[in-house]
Amino acid sequence: MKNTIKKTVYIISTIAACSSIAISQSAMADETHVCLYEGAERKISVVYDIPGQAVPCSVTYEKGAGIETLWQAENEAGYCEAKAAEFVEKQRGWGWDCASLGL
Repeated sequence: MKNTIKKTVYIISTIAACSSIAISQSAMADETHVCLYEGAERKISVVYDIPGQAVPCSVTYEKGAGIETLWQAENEAGYCEAKAAEFVEKQRGWGWDCASLGL
């Protein structure tokens, strides 16, 4: 089961990497981390309100049928990315297998 999950994450990561090539290098694109554990899936995303700008932004957490906004930043570039990275590491500490889709 764990090998199947890793293969699925690899395939998703490969598809995402290919599709992100089309995005301009200077544009800020939403970034998503998918975390898997015993058949469950969680998504942690950094969402940019204005394409190409680091702020305003928010960090969302999707599990089950709901999406929750965990953090937001209006002026501090890098805040959302740092909070998302910290939360991904926390998930890994709880046993989740997380991969960045870099969308």
